[in-house]
Amino acid sequence: MADNKIHDTIIIGGGPAGLTAGLYAARARMDAVLLERMGFGGQLLTYERVENYPGFPEGIGAYGLAELISAQALRFGLEVRNAEVVGLDVGGTIKKVILTNGTIETKTIIIASGASPTRLGAKGEIELTGRGVSYCAVCDAPFFRDQEVAVIGGGDTAIEEALYLTKFASRVHVVHRREKLRATPVIQEKAFQNEKISFIFSNVVDEIKGGPEGVAGLALRDITNSNLWDLPVTGAFVFVGIKPNSEFIPPEIERNPSGFIYTDQEMATAVPGVFAAGDIRVKELRQIVTAVGDGATAAFNAGRHVENNL
Repeated sequence: MADNKIHDTIIIGGGPAGLTAGLYAARARMDAVLLERMGFGGQLLTYERVENYPGFPEGIGAYGLAELISAQALRFGLEVRNAEVVGLDVGGTIKKVILTNGTIETKTIIIASGASPTRLGAKGEIELTGRGVSYCAVCDAPFFRDQEVAVIGGGDTAIEEALYLTKFASRVHVVHRREKLRATPVIQEKAFQNEKISFIFSNVVDEIKGGPEGVAGLALRDITNSNLWDLPVTGAFVFVGIKPNSEFIPPEIERNPSGFIYTDQEMATAVPGVFAAGDIRVKELRQIVTAVGDGATAAFNAGRHVENNL
């Protein structure tokens, strides 16, 4: 995978932020390479449909949107390589991106590696992951046709996924530790109007029960009175937050206690020539539209860094 070139920029991640950075970099005639270890789309591919992306008044399928963004980037000549990044050397003017099978040198780096779902931390969760415990309703909902399942969480993602699950499951129980949902009002309204969804507030999951055949139920604890009780379900879909995909990032690139990267408004990190975009950085709103804006800004400023340091 290594080559003898010093590229203008290396973009790490093929989600909306990375693809947009690649589009802008390639269109500006930068020597840009996008590295993606899986497929285009990132967290976008965990959704069925996107309803709040400008330009699509009727909404658009998540896979379709990922294909459109990637096709546009590729049309401008963006080079894409399937690779996994395991480290960065950012100490000099020329940066090194360390892969599992080589090293690439570059003048700038745009980190758009995104984030992954946070585990619940309940007993039985790890053992039953893939056997009834899931972090992606779009991926696994068809396996639970005509069954009762639980969604753990109360934010936008949790409620959107609960709504999607009603297309397959006979009943969807939303378990939330707070007294009310955190999802935006329009999403809440849809959920409260759906007869297949029931809500269990002020409860937390102590254990996900099951065995070789899969999930058999949840052991719930009512935080108002500490009472324990069982909820029989065959599926548990966990949506309690995200963690950054930042294992390969060196300490010179400053991050908050949760591991998200600090940037300024130009998407620049603490290291000159290194930028971050999308869900990987510290930000208030993690949405496709903000990731796209981050990617464009990062690519523009990476290009300016290259011009100013010829």
